Amino acid sequence: MDPHIRRIEGIVTPSIEAMGFEVVRVMITGGQRPTLQIMADRSDGSMISVDDCAEISRTVSAVLDVEDPISGEYTLEVSSPGIDRPLTRLKDFERWAGFEARVDMDVPIDGRKRFSGRIKGVADDRVQVELDEKAGTVDLPFEGISRAKLVLTDALLDASRPQGQG
Repeated sequence: MDPHIRRIEGIVTPSIEAMGFEVVRVMITGGQRPTLQIMADRSDGSMISVDDCAEISRTVSAVLDVEDPISGEYTLEVSSPGIDRPLTRLKDFERWAGFEARVDMDVPIDGRKRFSGRIKGVADDRVQVELDEKAGTVDLPFEGISRAKLVLTDALLDASRPQGQG
């Protein structure tokens, strides 16, 4: 992870966690006037609301004004991970075991960098992904994952609906 992003994450995480949320991802995009994107989720796993994002934004904005980790003007954007959320922590892979994901690796494993399949689980800091019946299951080292996200499927949509809807 980029040291600048790591520093920003270290600054905002305590405040976000104190509010009952957790940081999913921190990114900076853009050039002249960059956007600092903070993706957050509820610690209890329930759905995060627009009001929650606004509350996080106000709190984080005050912390960032004091710490000032970004030189110049920037836009702060706080969002939920969405249904086809990024998988950034080992616990994300554990929580979403059984669902389809796309995983990109930093370096090739068995000649490929991209893997798509059903998350089987996590063992010894390795993410297990079932590719298909012929290819079987691949163990991907978590530290080597450059990007991973859930794939939008009917099963994921069903699991993401609030109780009582459907």
